[in-house]
Amino acid sequence: VMVWLRRCTHYLFIVVVAVNSTLLTINAGDYIFYTDWAWTSYTVFSISQTLMLIVGATYYLTFTGVPGTATYYALIMTVYTWVAKGAWFALGYPYDFIVTPVWLPSAMLLDLVYWATKKNKHSLILFGGVLVGMSLPLFNMVNLITVADPLETAFKYPRPTLPPYMTPIEPQVGKFYNSPVALGAGAGAVLACTFAALGCKLNTWTYRWMA
Repeated sequence: VMVWLRRCTHYLFIVVVAVNSTLLTINAGDYIFYTDWAWTSYTVFSISQTLMLIVGATYYLTFTGVPGTATYYALIMTVYTWVAKGAWFALGYPYDFIVTPVWLPSAMLLDLVYWATKKNKHSLILFGGVLVGMSLPLFNMVNLITVADPLETAFKYPRPTLPPYMTPIEPQVGKFYNSPVALGAGAGAVLACTFAALGCKLNTWTYRWMA
C-alpha cells in the first residue's frame, strides 16, 4: 500500500508541477505585444520559463532515475501549452504554435548531464542548472525570430486599454543595456541551479512524508 501511495503522490506532484509550469509560462510569448518593454519582458519571461522547466524536469528526472525523462517532462509541458493555446487561439487570440517547443533542447541538455555524470545529483544541479539557465534564453530568442511582427499583430488584434500599472511611462526605461539574452542567461544560470536543487529536494521530502 505504501509503495502505491508514494507512487501516486509522485505522479500527483508531477501533474501539479507540470500544470503550474504551463500556466506560468503560457503568456511568456506575450512580450511581443509590449513593444516598449519587449526586452525587459523578454528577460523576465526567459528566467521564469527556465525556473519552471528545471524544477519540474529535475523532480521527474530524479524520481524515475532514467535519463530522458526531463525531455519527456518538457514534452508534457509543450502538449499542455498547445492545448491551452489552442483554446485561446479558438477565441481569436493570436498565437504561433512554434513558440512552445523551445523548452525541449534545454531539457535534453539536462538529461545529457544526468547521463554523462552517471546520475550524480550534485553534478546535475550544478552543470544541468547552468546549461539550462544559459540555453533557454538563447532558444527563447526563436520566439522573437519566428512570431509575426509585433506591431502588425497589435494592430490586427487590438487590445483593451492597459491598466495604469501596466502602462509604460518612458519607452526607453523598459530596455536593458546590452543583450537581453545574455542578461537572461546570466541570471538563469545562477537561479536554475537553486531550482534544480529544489527539484531534487522535493523528491526527498516526498519520500519522508510517505515514510
